[in-house]
Amino acid sequence: MATHKLNADTKGLTFDIFGTCVDWRSSVTKQLVAASRKAVDSSPSSPAKTKASHLIEQDWANIAAEWRATYYKFTRELASNPHAKFKTVDEHHHDALIDILATHGLEGLWDEAELQHLAFAWHRLDSWSDTNEGLKILGKHFATCTLSNGNVSLLKDMQQHSGMVFTHTFSGEMFGTYKPNPKVYLGAAEKLGVRPDQVVMVAAHIGDLKAAKSCGMQTIFVERPQEEFGDLEQAKREGYVDLWIGVSENGFLGVTKALGLA
Repeated sequence: MATHKLNADTKGLTFDIFGTCVDWRSSVTKQLVAASRKAVDSSPSSPAKTKASHLIEQDWANIAAEWRATYYKFTRELASNPHAKFKTVDEHHHDALIDILATHGLEGLWDEAELQHLAFAWHRLDSWSDTNEGLKILGKHFATCTLSNGNVSLLKDMQQHSGMVFTHTFSGEMFGTYKPNPKVYLGAAEKLGVRPDQVVMVAAHIGDLKAAKSCGMQTIFVERPQEEFGDLEQAKREGYVDLWIGVSENGFLGVTKALGLA
């Protein structure tokens, strides 16, 4: 891997979180499976519990992916509508979970307190194996900042759960909208007190990076399993990714190596 140079006056790295820093698929699926088994084993029985008893882990993984897809749709719609009433990701996750359970004939499987706990599953996501050590190294050289659509309390809980350490916690919530709205990227640079070109966006999603580059930021793509289904070759041709870390290049530790920091 060739050494890559950031702008000499680079001050901060901003990080997408879901999928880039944490493995949401395994984390959410694990929590759904555990909660369903607990519900099925409790009394009394119900049609929803009978339905749940026939679901295997892959079924719950599919439900987790469906849940995640609602997040993409929700955040992008709000990001593109300047007149939309702001709603937090926590609120969306709760409402979307209720809708998904109804669609699958699982309404009533959990009571409201249990549903609220499950809606907060996204607060309890495990980081990828390279994330924590990579952030530790990068944090010695730059400000490291979350830049996620997740609300602030979600991001702080996730850091405590996973052991990820950032110097700053930034969220779309702070700017009243969501990525890919330019207000989020430019707002992060403003909060750091620097120019956009002094900030790097690190993400496993090329759309995030394309939006960041259009705001003048530098970009690093960290390929993660099952996270990006866009046209990667087209992204390479368009040239809005400054540093490309392949799926076999050890994630954030690959970033430190490419930057000559390892």
